[in-house]
Amino acid sequence: MEARTLLITGGSRGIGRAAALAAAKDGWRVAVNYVRDKAAADSVVAEIGAGAALAVPGDIASEADTLAMFDAAASLGPLRGVVVNAGVVAPAARLTDMSAERMRRIFEVNTFGSYLSAREAARRLSTRLGGPGGVIVVVSSAAARLGSPNLYVDYAGAKAALDTLVKGLSLELAEEGVRVNGARPGLIDTDIHASGGEPDRAHTLGATVPMRRPGRAEEVANAIRWLLSDEASYVTGAILDVSGGR
Repeated sequence: MEARTLLITGGSRGIGRAAALAAAKDGWRVAVNYVRDKAAADSVVAEIGAGAALAVPGDIASEADTLAMFDAAASLGPLRGVVVNAGVVAPAARLTDMSAERMRRIFEVNTFGSYLSAREAARRLSTRLGGPGGVIVVVSSAAARLGSPNLYVDYAGAKAALDTLVKGLSLELAEEGVRVNGARPGLIDTDIHASGGEPDRAHTLGATVPMRRPGRAEEVANAIRWLLSDEASYVTGAILDVSGGR
């Protein structure tokens, strides 16, 4: 089988890490992007195995970093897939209490950075532009549907833009050999909650989910894994909820 390289932004922890490990089982070579925690990215690479993975630094909100990240990923082999996953949250707050700096950072990373990553993926995969074709999976959030009142409506809005990205980009690339789909996680037990100041949030609110528990990163990764696979060969422009019915 031809070697295929997959770039996962924010691949060193949580859903990104789980997606990297799942994709490696399907034979992907995986470029694991990280912004600060090199040790975490290196641990993912070590688990996948030498020669089959690479830790790639870069802040997706920086165009220069993003270009360098894609170039580095290509050193593993022909790029055929990208998971646009990296994102940030901030402590729970009402919109009236949010600073402009906070909102700017949330949109800069979650929206602008994701659009930059998707743009570069499209440029490098599109057959119209000389690419080999491939697949893009954008990780959104159930917050995009729910609005996240009193928590982070800025994050919810930033992720809602990604749902629009999936729809529009999938139509732009449908005749150019590239499938574009989204995965929309709900309340998932990862350390992103700690970065927002509520490390126990997933378990505290798990009982409010119809399935009465938080999800696991591996459950989201399995959805991403399917969207990346040839089993989803006639699926584009779709957003798959992984939210326990929420």
